[in-house]
Amino acid sequence: MPATYTLIASVTVGAGGASAIEFTNIPQSYNDLVVRLSARGTNAAVVIAPVLYFNNDTAAGSFTSLIGNGSTASSNRATGYIDSGVISSGNATSNTFGNFELYIPNYTGNTNKPVNSSSVAENNATEGYVNARALLWSNTAAITAIKFTLGAGNYAQYSTANLYGIKNT
Repeated sequence: MPATYTLIASVTVGAGGASAIEFTNIPQSYNDLVVRLSARGTNAAVVIAPVLYFNNDTAAGSFTSLIGNGSTASSNRATGYIDSGVISSGNATSNTFGNFELYIPNYTGNTNKPVNSSSVAENNATEGYVNARALLWSNTAAITAIKFTLGAGNYAQYSTANLYGIKNT
C-alpha cells in the first residue's frame, strides 16, 4: 500500500451481525478517502447492494451501474439514493464475502462529491458478479460521516470495513 494511505478507522462486525457499518467524525485533514469493505449480508439473496449515506443524508444521491455475472451484462441508473456496490449474501456459497472499494476524491471540497466504486461478489455454485459504479452525492458539504446499510437483513459476523485517508505527496 502506498505510503500516502493512512488508516483512519476500522470496523469488524461481531456475533449477531449489524444493521449498519458506519464511520463518524472523519478528520478533514486528507485530500481523498478510500473505503475497503469485505462483507456478507444475511438476507435470502445471492448478492445485495449496500446503500451509502454521507452525513446521514438519505436523499441527495444517484448512481450508474454496470454489472456482469459471468453470462449476462446489464446497466442501471437510479436517483434519490446511492447503491454503493455488491456483496455476497445469505444464499451465496457459505462463508463467501464480497469485496469492494470506494474512492472519494476531494471529500472536504465545496462541490458535489463524485465517487468511484468497484466490487465483486461470488456464488461458487453458479456465478460471480463484478460491478463498476459511478456514484454522486449531490451536496457541497464536507463529508464527516459514511454509513452503509442493507435494505434487508444484516451484515454477517466478520464483515469488515476500513477507512483510509490519502494525502498528496
